[in-house]
Amino acid sequence: MTQKQSNDPVTRRDVIEEVKANYLREVEAAATYHSLAEKEQDPKRKDILTKLAHTEEIHAKKWADKLRELGVAELPATKPSLWKKWQLRSSSLTTNLERMELEEHRNIETYEAQKRHGDDSVNALLSEIQEDEKKHAHSVRALVNTSDPQNSLQIFLSRERWHKRSGAGWIGDAIYGVNDGLGAVFGIISGVAGFTSTSRVVLVSGLAGMIASALSMGAGAYLAAKSNREMVEAEMHHEREEIESDPAHEREELELLYQLKGFTEEEAELVAERITSDKELYLRTMAQEELGLSEEQLPNPWRSALSGSVSTAIGAIIPVLPFFFLSGIPAIVTAAAVSIIAHFLVGAGKSLVTVRPWWQSGLEMTLVGVIEGAITYGLGLLGNVFLH
Repeated sequence: MTQKQSNDPVTRRDVIEEVKANYLREVEAAATYHSLAEKEQDPKRKDILTKLAHTEEIHAKKWADKLRELGVAELPATKPSLWKKWQLRSSSLTTNLERMELEEHRNIETYEAQKRHGDDSVNALLSEIQEDEKKHAHSVRALVNTSDPQNSLQIFLSRERWHKRSGAGWIGDAIYGVNDGLGAVFGIISGVAGFTSTSRVVLVSGLAGMIASALSMGAGAYLAAKSNREMVEAEMHHEREEIESDPAHEREELELLYQLKGFTEEEAELVAERITSDKELYLRTMAQEELGLSEEQLPNPWRSALSGSVSTAIGAIIPVLPFFFLSGIPAIVTAAAVSIIAHFLVGAGKSLVTVRPWWQSGLEMTLVGVIEGAITYGLGLLGNVFLH
């Protein structure tokens, strides 16, 4: 805004009010970072929070100097917010850091909006402080990513889950597919057998259930894998845009992440320099460090669909097989016996992808199958009584 515009009484009053608000905003941010630094036990993290607080104090001083330039003799009172103090005391460090990250982004947007109607000297200060706020947002994000053990565990488990999917994970998918098919069709067979003793009806119902279950599982697996791939691709695209639009801040965040892992400032700088020299390595590293994502470990949607359909069909055909060779009560008894045995074997097989003992998992699955069969058979009998 030109000097002429800045001398306009209304505009000048608006600028002064905005600068006052900016001063109070920075004072509060400095106090918050100091409070968080006091609660932090890790020396490296405490030092980062203290530096953030110091920078905010410098911002507050600059806004105070600007107020004096604008003719304001007395600075606005910086009364602590009771609500803010309660939030700091009652919330975890991670939650408070997430709030501060959001606050930094809001400050960036506020300062950008103020550039439209501030004077030239205020605009220059807004741009300077806005750059610092961007750095703060990146620093706080790095602190958030490493502050919560549960959050770190989730990223680790996410990586492990994708890793297993790319290798032996198909074993788990196949077992769960067989499990779903067996459970669903055994329930159908039991219910229909309780309703009618006609073996052909039971057979057709079982085959229909098998086809429906296999197609449903295949479609679900395909859509889930496709959605996961699209989600990761979108996040990777967003990360690529951030690297291209603001490489300095992204590199600073990468250096900070490695410092928080235990590297010295010089070591983190060397590692970041090596990584940022390769664009694709840079992108993959930032995606993995920030989000726990990797494009290479994504499941193939068609392979997931085929695996889900085939394994479900295999599980679903087991209760149906006796009705191809037997009829009446012998077929029903044989189907129940075969299905119960299959439930135990599938449950035992789940121990390959879990830490539970095979016999315990097998017995649990058998109990579930027996209860399921008894309930659906009983419902079939009730249907036969009331509907015939």
